[in-house]
Amino acid sequence: MRHVTLSIQRCSAFKMIGKALLTLSAAGAILGPFIADFNETHVLNPRWPPHAKFHNGQTMSMGLGLGFATLFYTWRTGSLTSTAMVKDSLFTAAIFGSIYWITALSAILYPGTLAIDPEFGEGFPQFWTFVGFGVSAWLGWFVETRGMKTEVEKKRL
Repeated sequence: MRHVTLSIQRCSAFKMIGKALLTLSAAGAILGPFIADFNETHVLNPRWPPHAKFHNGQTMSMGLGLGFATLFYTWRTGSLTSTAMVKDSLFTAAIFGSIYWITALSAILYPGTLAIDPEFGEGFPQFWTFVGFGVSAWLGWFVETRGMKTEVEKKRL
């Protein structure tokens, strides 16, 4: 009996890592744009035209919306009544949790874009941050849903 209890505790702790990873991606989407963009390199840059600042504000607000949607779908699972609903909610959380990062990575593909204004440096310094947060969302989904069907089948026995 002790072995079963320890296995369940390990499984619960391991699965909590999944929700933590989804939450990490959400926190990055909520806070990251404001930390990175609400300064002299973006919103407060006097060289930026008003319309560019408008789109930057739109992007920052999108991060807020996607981040809070990720948190909602990640943490509402305790109130759901079926495994299919929980899996669907976590899948939705992973989608919301990765959209901001996928769009951030794809922005460099548009004509005439740079990842950073020339006056502040070169390259794509935020590349691995975007990849890390995007992977965090899908890794969180994988860890959280891994073996979920097996657990339900065990409860029926």
